[in-house]
Amino acid sequence: MKKLKLFFEFGYLIIGIVLLVDGIYRFNQPGERNNSYFLIAFSVLAVFMFFFKRHFRRKFEARNSQNKNNQTK
Repeated sequence: MKKLKLFFEFGYLIIGIVLLVDGIYRFNQPGERNNSYFLIAFSVLAVFMFFFKRHFRRKFEARNSQNKNNQTK
């Protein structure tokens, strides 16, 4: 389960990078500038989700390891 969460966590980062590259490419194309704003906004959202999920995964892992240490005492 831990590896699956990590896989989806980095999936957000990969999607964010792909959307950012596509948004920058479309920004320079004539007539595609409006679409590029949405792609860039979603890329920022995806990168934010990566850091958000990473923060809470580490927080839960620390809590779980602390609970395991308290139970063994």
